[in-house]
Amino acid sequence: MKRIVLRILMGLILGGSLLAPAGFAVAPQETRTAGTPELQAKIVALEQQVADARSAGDNAWMLVCAALVLMMTGPGLALFYAGLVRKKNVLATMMQSFILMGLVTVLWALFGYSLVFHEGNRFIGNFGYLFLHGVGAAPDPDYAETIPQQTFMVYQLMFAIITPALITGAFAERMKFKAMLVFMLLWSVIVYAPMAHMVWGKGGFLNAALGGTIPTLDFAGGTVVHVTSGVSALVCALYLGKRLGFPKEHLAPHSVVLSVIGACLLWVGWFGFNAGSALSAGSLATSAFVATHFGAAAAALGWAAAEWYVNGKASVLGAISGAVAGLVAITPASGFVGPMSSLAIGAIAGVFCFLMVTKVKGKFGYDDSLDAFGVHGAGGTLGAILTGVFAVKAINPIFKNAQGVATAVGMIDGHPSQVLNQLVGVAIAWILAAVGTLVILLAVDWAIGLRVTEEQEVQGLDLSQHGEEGYNLEV
Repeated sequence: MKRIVLRILMGLILGGSLLAPAGFAVAPQETRTAGTPELQAKIVALEQQVADARSAGDNAWMLVCAALVLMMTGPGLALFYAGLVRKKNVLATMMQSFILMGLVTVLWALFGYSLVFHEGNRFIGNFGYLFLHGVGAAPDPDYAETIPQQTFMVYQLMFAIITPALITGAFAERMKFKAMLVFMLLWSVIVYAPMAHMVWGKGGFLNAALGGTIPTLDFAGGTVVHVTSGVSALVCALYLGKRLGFPKEHLAPHSVVLSVIGACLLWVGWFGFNAGSALSAGSLATSAFVATHFGAAAAALGWAAAEWYVNGKASVLGAISGAVAGLVAITPASGFVGPMSSLAIGAIAGVFCFLMVTKVKGKFGYDDSLDAFGVHGAGGTLGAILTGVFAVKAINPIFKNAQGVATAVGMIDGHPSQVLNQLVGVAIAWILAAVGTLVILLAVDWAIGLRVTEEQEVQGLDLSQHGEEGYNLEV
């Protein structure tokens, strides 16, 4: 009798039936309690806590990334560009970046976000999110299922801010402030909104993840940000003409020190730009973070080495320009390539952009004041094409067959036709940016005029446009 009781107790303790005697089989603990309302409620609560914790982590990461991307415009780009102009234009140059933080934010809140991310047609969204109606704490699972849509909205806003700010480098020291404001307002609507919708919006013509006709890979803005801004910069430089004295006078940067600080801030902020585009705090964000850093490092070395070989010296300005070129080129590829491919893309971009800035620009004689086209237009185009070469499913299985199995992504992965898709995306970005920018310039020039007078240009834009000076050395 004692043995039977002991075996029953052991069976209950171990939750099994193997130790119980025949006729006294005991069901496992899970079977006895799995169906109880209390356990089911605990499971549901635990699952919700796990989901809440993941959402909180992803949301925190994305808010930090949004702040990092905003830092890229001010102070990053503002300092980088300001150091490259003459001291009589330093405040005006910084003001262009700063004021766009305000102007584009208001446009984005009123209708910009809706035009880009509300489902419309293949080329532009509709007005479903007008005045941010319906954009709140609930996620939009088509874009980011673990963060509030409002977080996604403000993160994407930072891209919309920095993109037109990049263009200002091409017409630095010679465009009226009021003309710049009108131009940027129209450019954000006519060029940026449709391009961003085509690449990132639901059903966009080039969207690789959400039903695009021609799936173009652009993880963080190679075509949307850099090609559009760079090509637009070239059109602006050609339309406005050269600065007074260019190229006979040496229009040297007034403070490379400021530019170095700005470049370093851009490098740090770019982690939010690229790694944040994973839209969660997972392994893909880590991969994009690593790719971003490796691409910038290799490009800085590539530009410096090329300059050293050609000129006998590696300049500081060249090294920081190379780093930015690498960051530009790796942007579309950052979520699709591994570390070694990132080094390759960066090194190629560093040398390529060096040649564009020093050889091609000199040959054609256009005055792209701060090399917005040579770095962003050329680097963005190169990076978008190389994304089609180096992208692999091991990093980001974005393409799947009918059975849900991941298929090849880029050329080295066994999908060479992706390079053609990338070329189509680049061509569309070039055409939209060039035509749209030219139309806007013509309209603004006819309405209010684009360029400051010769007297104002000689005086400097700080005084002529803002009534201030960046440096008061007499005090």
